[in-house]
Amino acid sequence: METMDFTMSINTFWVLIAAVLVFFMQAGFALVEAGFTRAKNTTNILFKNLMDFCIASLGFWALGYGIMFGAGSGFLGEIEFFSNVDHGEALGLPNYAFLFFQLVFAATAATIVSGAMAERTKFSAYLIYSAVITLVIYPISGHWVWGGGWLASIGFHDFAGSTVVHSVGGWLALVGAAILGPRIGKYKNGKTNAIPGQSLVLGTLGVFILWLGWFGFNPGSTVSFADPGLVAHIFMTTNMAAAAGAVATVITTWIRYKKPNLSMTLNGVLAGLVAITAGCDVVSPGGAVIIGAMAGVLVVFSVEFFDKIVKIDDPVGAISVHGVCGAFGTIMVGAFAVDGGLFYGGGFSYIGTQLTGVAAVGAWAIGTGLILFYGLKYILGIRVSRKEEENGLDFYEHGEKAYN
Repeated sequence: METMDFTMSINTFWVLIAAVLVFFMQAGFALVEAGFTRAKNTTNILFKNLMDFCIASLGFWALGYGIMFGAGSGFLGEIEFFSNVDHGEALGLPNYAFLFFQLVFAATAATIVSGAMAERTKFSAYLIYSAVITLVIYPISGHWVWGGGWLASIGFHDFAGSTVVHSVGGWLALVGAAILGPRIGKYKNGKTNAIPGQSLVLGTLGVFILWLGWFGFNPGSTVSFADPGLVAHIFMTTNMAAAAGAVATVITTWIRYKKPNLSMTLNGVLAGLVAITAGCDVVSPGGAVIIGAMAGVLVVFSVEFFDKIVKIDDPVGAISVHGVCGAFGTIMVGAFAVDGGLFYGGGFSYIGTQLTGVAAVGAWAIGTGLILFYGLKYILGIRVSRKEEENGLDFYEHGEKAYN
């Protein structure tokens, strides 16, 4: 009994420390988004990231946790109000430890959307769609993978959330930014006009904080410290993918733009992190380097595609980093998994399973996003007035500026 209690204590301590690291990622997202946008909207950006976590905490506790982890069916967990069923016991964890760990993941999915829709979204509309994401949209598709749902039953593998968390946020960001429309002055006479953010210092600090937080995000998803070797392995693959993503982006931008680009390279780090999140437990460090490097190249062309060809205005590159690279990294599990991956003699069936999961979750996020954002647009309105946008959301939406 004493051994069991000690094991549970170690596992609980590890999960809660990892959860705190993931919570700290909220600060990273806030700084990245504030740095990549203009000073006149800083209060608004910071406020939204603060409220993301607060709304997610209440909503996931009240409803989302049960939908995601309740027994239910392969498509929907049981409706359990206020986390009144213990889903941690089967994992050897106190229920509230597992709840808190999953809660910070839910908040991450919601906060991804804010960057893509920055500088022109009504604060009231933002609070509503943040609540809907954490109450319903994220928990349902999350149930399919992590709650014992239908994707888990066919062998779909997403260890820490390249698809479950990141691509859900990325595809919702895509729909939201498309329906919202570009910022004033972004496109003139058919040409893309760059709108520089206020501070690469803030953006860089934010990425370092996110990188740190990812060492809770991925290794913490073991929800146990029973296999220290696995935890250490995930630390290594996570880090190598991030570093490779950055180096690949530097090389790509240096060739493409004739100069190395810091803002794009910061997204290269995040692209590598997002891409490795699905398979961090089953790929080798070498495989992680390849996945991260490919994501670092992909994110450059993806940002250009949405910015210049599709003309969807995404101030921070959230669609490309989280949506595109999240889907890409999930599919690459089928190629680079040491046990059963294509490059390890496993054939194409694994990739097919991964593609099925990516497509299903993507369709769910985009479909529900269309209903959510069009509903808000026509019922409440989601965009501020032209005057408010031109003069800054800080003053008109909140009555206070970040810099006085």
